[in-house]
Amino acid sequence: MTTLTIRNFRPADAGAVAAAHSAGREHLVLTPEVFVWMDANLPAGQHHRTLVAELDGRVVGALRCGLVTGTTTRGVGYANGSILPAYRRRGAFTALLAEAEAYLAGLGVAEVHSWVDEEPGALEFAANRGFTAGRTAHFARRDLSLPLPAAPDLPAGVELRPASEWVEDPYPIFVIEADAIRDEPGEVAMDAADYEEFLHGDWARPDLDRELTTVAVLDGEPVAFSAVQTDGADRYWSAFSACRRDFRGRGLTKLAKLESLRRAQAAGYRRAYTSNDATNAPMLAINEWLGYERCASERKFVKRLDG
Repeated sequence: MTTLTIRNFRPADAGAVAAAHSAGREHLVLTPEVFVWMDANLPAGQHHRTLVAELDGRVVGALRCGLVTGTTTRGVGYANGSILPAYRRRGAFTALLAEAEAYLAGLGVAEVHSWVDEEPGALEFAANRGFTAGRTAHFARRDLSLPLPAAPDLPAGVELRPASEWVEDPYPIFVIEADAIRDEPGEVAMDAADYEEFLHGDWARPDLDRELTTVAVLDGEPVAFSAVQTDGADRYWSAFSACRRDFRGRGLTKLAKLESLRRAQAAGYRRAYTSNDATNAPMLAINEWLGYERCASERKFVKRLDG
């Protein structure tokens, strides 16, 4: 008989959890160290919890859940996870999801959001458990061993600088993010960005590369950026690219992304990945110009927990 156990994450689980997360998904760039950090350091208001599934004493997968913050909309939670392919269809993820839904319901969550791989088995699983399919996002890959586009001339007054120059005071970076994230496609309006959450949830991440994260500065004022997370070896993840509303239409985000990729290439990174909502035509066009090619997709699923 198989023994299935659902329990809270422990730091010793990190390697197995990272392996389950990335199995069959080369485009997901999260290291074991980041899983340890997330479980211990994400802002308290998120009520973040990582659940682990064990089959006969072996960690075969995990699920991360908590509250969606940064919005005036209340009662929204998230639940995302994965099981190693060889251990699927044995009830592990069903048990993880049931535990997560009970936990989120106890926090007052009425609606839970989950990203699901765009493949038949995963889509069917979500639909069979009461989730409704929503929007689509596409992942793209860029081989950094290939030449990048030639850099256009910088507009007058524009500089491209590493985010490490703001390590002592990242508030100007937060201002860009807080303005830009309001226009990100999604079911929930991200209209209540919080600086403390930015500091402890974004800026403090151990995989945030502040040398590769590139900021576009216009006449001395930061107005756009391309944020980068890496595995510290050869994989690069474009975490978020943003431009303040008043400065859009000038190609500043495009310039920041190109400069960031150029620095990554020089630093020895060989594989770059990104993700965009299927409706985000401007960013999809930028990534196509940069040489990214689609490699996978995922679908947002939503479930009401309040009936």
